[in-house]
Amino acid sequence: MEKKKLVAGIFVFGSLWGFSECIIGSMLRDAHLPAGAIMTAVFAVGLLTMSRFIYKQRGMQLGMGLIAGALRMFNPFGGCFLCSAIAIMAEGMLFELVWYNLSFDLKELRSLTFQSSIGIVSSYGLYIGGYIITQILTPVFSTAGFYLENLIVFIPQILASGLLAAILGAVTLPVVYQLKQLNLTVKDRLYYPVTIGVSAVCWMMVITNTIVML
Repeated sequence: MEKKKLVAGIFVFGSLWGFSECIIGSMLRDAHLPAGAIMTAVFAVGLLTMSRFIYKQRGMQLGMGLIAGALRMFNPFGGCFLCSAIAIMAEGMLFELVWYNLSFDLKELRSLTFQSSIGIVSSYGLYIGGYIITQILTPVFSTAGFYLENLIVFIPQILASGLLAAILGAVTLPVVYQLKQLNLTVKDRLYYPVTIGVSAVCWMMVITNTIVML
């Protein structure tokens, strides 16, 4: 695959992920819904798996996490934005680890049982892993200092909090797989205008929302 095409794909999917975290995530938090689990299992895993189905490229999802995390930093509302940015970037990295040994043609996912299983593992692993990494790195970057004993105390609570994400992930991945079967594509001459346009709209809407809320 052309590097420019892959970079455009990373940017558009990462921007969509970041947009969903900033806008939809904030709406879920305002509605007092479990935003973290929903954003990870539905939006993060949904977009990450869709990009893997379309591009079949390792490393792309890590790039998406960096783009989405950077966009989250432009929207310092709805809780700890540094925590959210770190968690998003960590989820991109963790997705790469979970999916690393899957074949490029993803033949393993032809079974509905395996789809749901990978959905559960991906959603739970990303949510819990992102949570733990955030608890380690946020104090470091905020100069508060990290203390292992503080993390150990909350490990049982953190592990239990991933149940909803796991349940949602069991549904998300099969749904995305079925969408993949539609074989929706963008013509080559429209690929760059569409990817650049969608990415630009995502960033503009997040930045505009930030300015309005200031």
